[in-house]
Amino acid sequence: VQLQASGGGSAQPGDSLRLSCEASGFTLDGSAVGWFRQAPEKKREGVSCISGRGVPIDYADSVKGRFTFSIDSAKNTLYLQMDNLKPEDTAVYYCATSRTPVPPCTKVPQVVDGMDYWGKGTLVTVSS
Repeated sequence: VQLQASGGGSAQPGDSLRLSCEASGFTLDGSAVGWFRQAPEKKREGVSCISGRGVPIDYADSVKGRFTFSIDSAKNTLYLQMDNLKPEDTAVYYCATSRTPVPPCTKVPQVVDGMDYWGKGTLVTVSS
């Protein structure tokens, strides 16, 4: 199983970026999947997740209304559309998946511990 995240970069406050995470060796559709981030000196946190088959997408309060999580089943790829970026969004972003259901995205560290496979992170830097 491989997860390849891309799309990070530098942005100014208010800008948009779209992260992608292409999976191979594993079908994302119907699995627990999520986007996480880790800022310097901070613990990894959940950004947006689908905790299992049929479970609605959930978002961290800090990104609600600004970030949108989607899946393209045909491409076996996750996306995280990030709009109205803020400096506090600066972090390394990771995609992850699990073969079994996981806790809600905001329930850390349990959701982090529950993910089986992680992609290499992609850095997002937001500054003016």
